[in-house]
Amino acid sequence: MSNESNPAGRTLTLRVLRHNPQDPDSEPRWAQYELEEYEGMTLFIALSEIRDRFEPSLQFDFVCRAGICGSCGMVVNGRPGLACRTLTSTLPAEITLAPLPVFKLIGDLSVDTGAWMRGMSERLETWIHATEPTDLHNLEERMEPELAEQVYELDRCIECGCCVTACGTARMREDFVGAVGLNKIARFRLDPRDHRSDHDLYQLIGDDNGVFGCMSLLGCHDVCPKELSLQTQIAFLRRKMVRVS
Repeated sequence: MSNESNPAGRTLTLRVLRHNPQDPDSEPRWAQYELEEYEGMTLFIALSEIRDRFEPSLQFDFVCRAGICGSCGMVVNGRPGLACRTLTSTLPAEITLAPLPVFKLIGDLSVDTGAWMRGMSERLETWIHATEPTDLHNLEERMEPELAEQVYELDRCIECGCCVTACGTARMREDFVGAVGLNKIARFRLDPRDHRSDHDLYQLIGDDNGVFGCMSLLGCHDVCPKELSLQTQIAFLRRKMVRVS
């Protein structure tokens, strides 16, 4: 919901779902805070003010504050997004914040996306597989600019976890690799430095925990903060797998 017609200077009410799973006495609860909005305020700035002024124990993650690291993913009014890229002016005056589901909760708005991403990467072996050891004294073979651009486009994923949170299959299948994993397979398929065959790559995702588990609900595509063409890549992988098989 946009609030472009309202001027800055509103009083914002932020409802934050708080819980510390490390504390046996902690129970999930909603905490409410009020802040005066000003021009250019983001959710990251708002949360920082809450922690500085009202609640020093409030937990949320951030590193780059520029939409690059993916650390500040959270559910904003029911929709996954990045706190550092979300202007409060684009939201109603009442804002509800919750941690990303699917991932292990660390505390309040902080979740452990790293463990999930690492497990997915290990399963899909998301690293360059070369047939010969790398010789640091030799330059890599030249890659055509068009191909390099295609690889780079898929490599823009910041592993924020928003696509996993928005995925209906990920809620039902613990081992589903999600759009982030399928995007990685599409990326390595394009990379000429990786010497695995299409068949080898497709073997990693050719079941219900891979490309055939996707229900094409477009949730991942809709919430990706980098606007990657995730559903296009998934559809492409499905078509190529049919041909290879």
